[in-house]
Amino acid sequence: MKSVRHLLLSGIAAGLPAVMPAAEPGEPGVLDLTRLANYANQPVPAYVTHDNTPADNPITDAGATLGRVLFYDVRLSRNDTVSCASCHDQSHAFSDADVASGGVAGTTGRHSMRLINTRFARESRFFWDERAFSLEQQTTQPIRDHVEMGFSGTAGDPDFATLTVKLSTIPEYRVLFAMTFGDPAIREDRIQKSIAQFVRSIQSFDSKYDAGRTTTPDNQDFPNFTAQENLGKSQFMLPPDQGGAGCATCHTPPTFDIDPASGNNGVIGKIGGGQDLTNTRAPSLRDLIGPGGPNGPFMHDGSMTGLGQITNHYRSAIPDNPNLDPRLRRPPLPFNNSNLAPLRAFLHTLTGTAVYQDPKWSSPFNASGGLELIVLPMNAFRLERDQETPSGPLVLRGHAAANLDYRIESSASLGITDPWQTVATIRSDADGLVEHPVPIDADRHFYRVVFDVPAE
Repeated sequence: MKSVRHLLLSGIAAGLPAVMPAAEPGEPGVLDLTRLANYANQPVPAYVTHDNTPADNPITDAGATLGRVLFYDVRLSRNDTVSCASCHDQSHAFSDADVASGGVAGTTGRHSMRLINTRFARESRFFWDERAFSLEQQTTQPIRDHVEMGFSGTAGDPDFATLTVKLSTIPEYRVLFAMTFGDPAIREDRIQKSIAQFVRSIQSFDSKYDAGRTTTPDNQDFPNFTAQENLGKSQFMLPPDQGGAGCATCHTPPTFDIDPASGNNGVIGKIGGGQDLTNTRAPSLRDLIGPGGPNGPFMHDGSMTGLGQITNHYRSAIPDNPNLDPRLRRPPLPFNNSNLAPLRAFLHTLTGTAVYQDPKWSSPFNASGGLELIVLPMNAFRLERDQETPSGPLVLRGHAAANLDYRIESSASLGITDPWQTVATIRSDADGLVEHPVPIDADRHFYRVVFDVPAE
């Protein structure tokens, strides 16, 4: 059961506290819209200078919160079984432990790509084959896919408009869209923007590498690294003609994202058999390894299960193909499994911690799929005199969910014998502030703030 918690703040009078029961904001399946997580102003290291956030879709706390709910909601699939998170699991750096991810009508044709530090990638296109020209465009393609989430409008599937109608009947979505966009209308472009904001918010900059890079440039040994890790860093950074492996020419630090000009990497297998030469994008190399082991399998076909296979592939002479990256048209490198151990040790230093643990990137739903929204928290409002006009009216002031409409009502008997009457309808500002002067009336001294789910 999913619902909006209509929190009514009643029994407010001069000198009287507001008392009402409410779930704790940290309770599973309870999302407190009056205390949004910080998505918009997360710290980013000074040495990370690229940001691909488009001017027309900056990350906001409200937008990313809505995106989080959409990302984890199985109701975005035609049979309520698959969400974005089904294929992009937080515990695997937002990738999948399986080679191919399960959808509503089969399995995906490529392995699900990790989503770490998408915001800081230089490549502006998305999917392994770069068929999406923006992250916003990418976000709803799986929803529109017959195999993945099933709102394709083909092969007996409902179309995308059916999904927007479906979501419009769900009260919490009307609240979330109204809070984010100013009105409850649910459209594909708004779904795209919200999910894109959430995905761009997923960042990992608390690794051992980051601790070293904060004080020391890449071309010097990091004081917090072991000798082996520093040797591996040199192998990664230096080109082959200087004794290195040349990894940084395609995966440039400090973000380790793929060079937009890259061709394919010589892995041309296809899940289920055959060849696929179209894959020229790759995720950042950050968080290749997670707390529980490899965040793999790796490559678009899931054909590699560990760092050993990856490093051995790149040290070898790679068979040519029409789309092979020119930098890989070279003789085998003078490395073997033993002297590549430092390089693998260095790749381990690119793994952070918070991205696997921070609740702002986890599912907002409880174990039963339930979600309740707190829009008016307990004891949120108070009656006080304006210090500048002490003889004037009292001011009802408090904090609620931002950008939503609320009613201020009054009664002489808490609605028992005297009905609640509307004093005013006001909208909270971008910070959630709600305030309104109320008359001093000896006969009507109880006030409450009421929220109704916005109508479409």
